[in-house]
Amino acid sequence: MLLNDFDKIVANLPYGDGFKFVDHILEMDEEHVIGVYRFRESEYFYKHHFINNSITPGVILIECMAQIGLACLGSHLMREESGNLDVVFTENHIVFNNTVKPGTVVIVSAKKEYFRFGKLKCLVQMVDENEQKIAEGWVSGMIINAQNTGNND
Repeated sequence: MLLNDFDKIVANLPYGDGFKFVDHILEMDEEHVIGVYRFRESEYFYKHHFINNSITPGVILIECMAQIGLACLGSHLMREESGNLDVVFTENHIVFNNTVKPGTVVIVSAKKEYFRFGKLKCLVQMVDENEQKIAEGWVSGMIINAQNTGNND
């Protein structure tokens, strides 16, 4: 896969700029993905999360791992499928070992555990630019038709 194809996957993720936690993909194949994100000092959540000692909320770190491990890898695995499909996050088990300060670059690696019946489960790990382990565990999600993600009222 060409780097340009990686860029297309990141560009086509169904998230706006304020909620896209993938800068680029370093490598990806049918079994794994490695991606990078830098938590910018200007991120909206730092203003309100531990005001005098800003750290990245754990739910945001999990979201970053899910976007790289599920959304990017899932998009790659589904590239042959027709239609407007997305991977939605369904469950996780993550253990945190460290915090992430504003300005930190994180590297997320995800290894496919299984992909069948529309469900993707990946083992994930997040380290910082100094290879210090931030978090590890697993995330899973389901493939859905993107038109069915709206409100059914």
